[in-house]
This record gives sequence, C-alpha cells and structure tokens, in this order.
Amino acid sequence: MGEKNQTQVVEFVFLGFSGIPNSHIYLFLPFLAIHLVTVMGNLMIFTLIQLDSSLRTPMYYFLSHLSFLDICVSSVTVPKILVNFLYQRQTISYNQCLAQIFFLLSFSGTEAAILAIMAYDRYAAICKPLHYSRLMSPKVCTILALVTWIWGTLYSALHTALSTTLSFCGVNQIHHIYCDLPPLMEIACNNAHINDFVIHTASFLVAGGPFFFIILSYVFILSSILKIRSANTKGKAFSTCASHLTVVIVYFGNGLLNYNRPSAGYSLEIDTLVSTMFCIIPPMVNPLIYSLRNKDVREAFRKVLESQAKAKHHNTMN
Repeated sequence: MGEKNQTQVVEFVFLGFSGIPNSHIYLFLPFLAIHLVTVMGNLMIFTLIQLDSSLRTPMYYFLSHLSFLDICVSSVTVPKILVNFLYQRQTISYNQCLAQIFFLLSFSGTEAAILAIMAYDRYAAICKPLHYSRLMSPKVCTILALVTWIWGTLYSALHTALSTTLSFCGVNQIHHIYCDLPPLMEIACNNAHINDFVIHTASFLVAGGPFFFIILSYVFILSSILKIRSANTKGKAFSTCASHLTVVIVYFGNGLLNYNRPSAGYSLEIDTLVSTMFCIIPPMVNPLIYSLRNKDVREAFRKVLESQAKAKHHNTMN
C-alpha cells in the first residue's frame, strides 16, 4: 500500500510564496541577481587561485574547493526557483525533488567539512609552524579534500535513500520553495520516526562535528596568538584567520537559523524566506568576504587586471 501511495505522487507543488500576489514579478529579479553575483564572485575567486602562483598554498587550495561548492549549492536550488517564477508554475517532479535533496545535502555537508579543514590549516600554520609543510603537504591536502567530498556524499546518500521510503498518500504540497528534508517529512503519511532520528543524529555529526572542531581549533589558535609578543606579528596572525572566521559565522549562523528556529510565530512566506537564506546568503557573501578582507586575494586580482591591461595595450600597439 505504501508503494502504491508513493508512486501516485509524480510531482510536488511549492507553496512557499503562494500568499504573495504576483510573487514571480517581485522575486524573479532579486533571485536572479543573487545567483549571478554568487556564480561570478565565486568563479572569480576560483580562477584567481588557479592563475596566481602566490595563491597556490593549502589555505587557498581549500578556498578554491569552497568557491566551487558555493557555486554548486546555489545552482542546485536557485535555477529551478527562477524557472518556476518565470513560468508561474511552482512545481517539481518527484525524481527532481530527490535529486535536489541529494545534491543540496552533499554540497552542504562537504562545505561544513571544508570549513573544518580550513580551520585545521590555520591551526597548523599558527600553532605548528615548524611542521606546517609536513602537516599540510600537497599529498595530505589532496587526501583531506577527497575525504570531505566522500563525507558529504555519504551523508547525502543516506538521507536520500531514507527519503525514498516516505509515502505521501496523494498529498503533494510542500510548504517551501525548494526540496529539503524537513518540509518533505512534514507531508509524509507513513511513520517517519527513523528518518527523523537519522536526520538529527547525522546532522549532529556532519554539521556539529565540524563546528566543534573549528571551535577547538580556534581555542588553540587564540592561545598561541596571545603568547606572541610582537604586536605586528599578532595582527598578521589575526588577519589570516579573520576571513575564515567570518565565513564560518555566516555559514553556521544561517544553518542554525534554518534548522533550529521556533516552529511557530512566522507566516509561511517569512518561514520560507528564512529557510532560503541558508542556500543563497553564504554562497553569495563568501567571495565578498575573501575579496574585501584578504590582502592576498586583492593583490592577485590587481595583478590579473594589470596583466590583462598590458596584453590589451600590446595587442593595440601591434
């Protein structure tokens, strides 16, 4: 009976902004602008790291992974949202919904792990400077990057597999604007206690684990920085951590707001907007943070612009 009920639902209808008249008119351009800024900003960071030899260090190696992940996270949700706004039809097929959940959880889980590895990189650079080249060798960095991607993929595969066991008994209206596990479980008609238990357990490990690792890393980092006597050296040490710390606060702050806010007291539209922030705000602001706060990235960008200007001038002279 459960299989029959599940196959009856071939598509889902999003109700996220259904209470806003002509929402497609007011929301299409802002979402499009956010997506374009996200893709172009992260693509700029990724390209700079590949082009500038001075940025070929472990920290920027993992930053390139972070930029790629931010493009992926935004591309999993926003293009479908834009298409629905454009055609004024807030739907998604059952298979597309599962695919969206799989890739969203995979990229989000990997991003949390990458942020933890970046904290470890700062710990190794500041607390173990004499052993840094060994602790963060190219081979170690490659292995760590591979582990983070496997980490996110396994986490996502587990949840997506459990999602296929949900039955919906003909109910196909999701109180959201994209497919995510909590709103999907809300409309399931079969017992989802196992899913709920696994979600909370796995989320604690996949999100909470990296977060507590980051906190622990910065406890050691702060302890080491405070022991430095030179104010100039101390300032440089704080500066190398500032961008990463800001990104961590934005990412985990939005995640906390998305999954742990009160269940009542918000309209559906506000609730949907708050949930959507988790997928569109961190990917958009991360390249801005690293561009504005990181001197190395700004310098690399300046050098690329000067190189392009010289090449253009040379071509003009010829």
